[in-house]
Amino acid sequence: MTTTTIAVPDSGPALRLLSLGAGVQSTTVLLLACEGEIPRFDVALFADTGWEPRAVYANLDRLAAHAERHGIPVRQVSAGNIRADALDPKHRFVSMPLHTLNPDGTRGLARRQCTAEYKITPLKKAARELLGYPHPRRVPRGVYAEQAIGISTDEFTRAKDSRLRFLRNVFPLIDLGFDRARCMEFLTERGFGETVKSACVGCPFHGNAGWRWVRDNDPDGWAEAVEFDRAIRHGYPRATTQGQELRGQYFLHRSCIPLDQVDLDTPKSRTKKHLRLITTDSANGVEEDGDPDGCSPWSCRSGEPVSTMDQRHRERAA
Repeated sequence: MTTTTIAVPDSGPALRLLSLGAGVQSTTVLLLACEGEIPRFDVALFADTGWEPRAVYANLDRLAAHAERHGIPVRQVSAGNIRADALDPKHRFVSMPLHTLNPDGTRGLARRQCTAEYKITPLKKAARELLGYPHPRRVPRGVYAEQAIGISTDEFTRAKDSRLRFLRNVFPLIDLGFDRARCMEFLTERGFGETVKSACVGCPFHGNAGWRWVRDNDPDGWAEAVEFDRAIRHGYPRATTQGQELRGQYFLHRSCIPLDQVDLDTPKSRTKKHLRLITTDSANGVEEDGDPDGCSPWSCRSGEPVSTMDQRHRERAA
C-alpha cells in the first residue's frame, strides 16, 4: 500500500520574524527592515541567555526603542539564565562546551547543548505561540513563519534550514550581498558603529581577543566569568550531586589554564576595538580570535552539532 502526500499550496508566511542577537549582523537586518530595504518584521525575537555582555543589552534597549518607532516590536524570550542554571545543583543538567583537561594530559571539549537549550527552544516556542498553535497543538501544513537570520556572505556556509515545517529560515544579508565589513559600514553610517559581537560572556569559544574584550570593557562580566571558571573546575554541580563521575578538569579558556592566569595581552598592533572573531586556519589565529561563528540559532558550527534527534526531543518538550 502506498501513501500519497498531498501538496499544500504555499500562500506565503503567516508571520515574518527576526532572530535578533543584537550583534553586528542581526542589528543590520533590523535596521534594514526599519528603513524599508527589506520587508518589515511582525516581531523581532531576542533569545536571552541571561549572560550577554552589558554592551549587548545596551544595544538591545536602543534597538528596541528604534524599532518600535518603525512599527516593529522587539520581544525577549528566555529559557533561563545559563550561568545560574549551570551552577545550580538542583537544575537539570545543561551542557556548555567547556574545555577539558583529562587525567592523562590530553584535552577535549564537552558536548554543546547550550545553543539549542537557550536559543532554539525559546525561539521555536515563541514562533508557535505567535502563529496561534502553542505546544502541544499541531501546526497545520502550509502554516509557517518566515524567520530572518543575520548571516552575512562571508559566513554563507552557516546558512541552514530550521528543519521545521512551521519555521522557515531566510538570510537577507546574503540576498543583499552584505559581508561583515559592509554591515559595519552600514551601522557606522547610522550611529550604531559601536555594536559588538553577541555571545555569552562566558562562552568557551572565545579566543584571546574575545576574552580580552570582556576583561577590558565589561569588568563585572569578567569577574563573573573568572568566578564561573573556578566553580566548574570539577564539572557541573548537577552531575556531581547525582554521583556521576566526571574525570579531569574543566575550563573556559581553550588553553586549560584558569581564566585569570591566562596571558591575554598582544602587541598593540594586533589589538581590536570591536569584539570580532575572524576566520583563520592557523592555530595561533584560533588562539587569538577564537572560532569564527558565535551562537546564531541553527548556525553554530563549533563543537558537536545539534542532532536531529536532539531537536525533536526538545520539540516534544517545548
